[in-house]
This record gives sequence, structure tokens and C-alpha cells, in this order.
Amino acid sequence: MNGVAKHANVTWTVVHEGGTGTKGEIPLYSNPNWAKPYDVVVHNECFADTTNPDYIRSITAAHKAGTPAMVIHCAMHTYRAWEANDWREFLGVTSRHHEHQSRYVVQPAPTEVAKNHPALKGFPQTWITPMDELYIVEKLWPNAKALAVSKSEKTGLEQPVVWVNSFHGTRVFGTTFGHSDETFADPVYLNLLAQGLIWASGHAR
Repeated sequence: MNGVAKHANVTWTVVHEGGTGTKGEIPLYSNPNWAKPYDVVVHNECFADTTNPDYIRSITAAHKAGTPAMVIHCAMHTYRAWEANDWREFLGVTSRHHEHQSRYVVQPAPTEVAKNHPALKGFPQTWITPMDELYIVEKLWPNAKALAVSKSEKTGLEQPVVWVNSFHGTRVFGTTFGHSDETFADPVYLNLLAQGLIWASGHAR
């Protein structure tokens, strides 16, 4: 929050609920109007084995109705045990596992979408992460566009690590990085989150 505050004027509501297991459910989402107070919602929950369809769809329904989002790191592996794809369509990526921690080389994607995208404002041509995990993306959904990529040190295959998604017309910004405190202290990463949040909220210039 302090890092993003250097780039954007944000009033935060922090929700820390659901317990410490892999089957958590956050009580906030039991209210069908849970997203109404927020201009944008940041998801960084980590409940891989939660499979309650009504619960999960109470989250995606709010975003389908127009509440923008930013999704970070473990949100991509959340609800991965659920067979339906509502959550993954919302994220814009399907990912079920990650590779080892390393200092990964990240570059903007060689696409017109990535070129001069507001969410990459201030992002360098080459960024080397702090020690972090590379998530393997099985599928980039049709309405998602990669903004930055990194290569697997095991296979050499390129993985999208930053992207934007249109979820039924709602803006979603995502990154698979964010495993360590060192990453959250990195100025490049904090600027990326800030610009992604600004873009998702519709206030990018």
C-alpha cells in the first residue's frame, strides 16, 4: 500500500479473512453487493482447494457486473481444484503450477498491445526480478493480452507474466509475480502494480 501510494492516491480497505488452509471462504463475499463500495478490487487470496461454485461465482459475478480488478500471484492458483472455468476466465489465464524461484528476466511483450500500454508506464525494457516464482500459463484466454513475458529456465518457453484482460467488458490487470517480500519492496514491481491499478480503475492517462 505504501509503495503504490507513491504513484497513486488510493484509499484502501484490507480484508484478511478465510483462515490459513487451502479451502478458505472469505465472509465478505457472502454479501451479493460486496463490491459496491470499491472502484477496483485487488485479489491476492490463496485458496487452491475451495470448490464451492456459489461462493466463487459470487466473486466473479461482481466483476462481470463491472467492478474492475487487479490479480496478483497466488490468485492465479486459487480455486484451481474447481473444474469450472469461471474464475480462470476472469483472471485471463489458466495456471496450475509454478517452477523454481529465481531472478527472472522480464521484458515487454513484442506486441502492439504492449507497446505504450498505460499499465507499463515506467516499465524498463529489461527487469530482473528479485527471487520469485515463474508461473506456467497453460492458457491465455482470448480476451487477455500479454504485456510482459519471461522465459522458463527449465524449458526456455516464454510465459506471460503481466497481462490485461477484458472480462465481459470489465478491466482486469494481472501479474504472476509477487511471491516474496523482496518483490513487494522492488520499485519496478511497485510501479507496475500502481500503473496496473490505475489502468484497471479507468484513470490512466
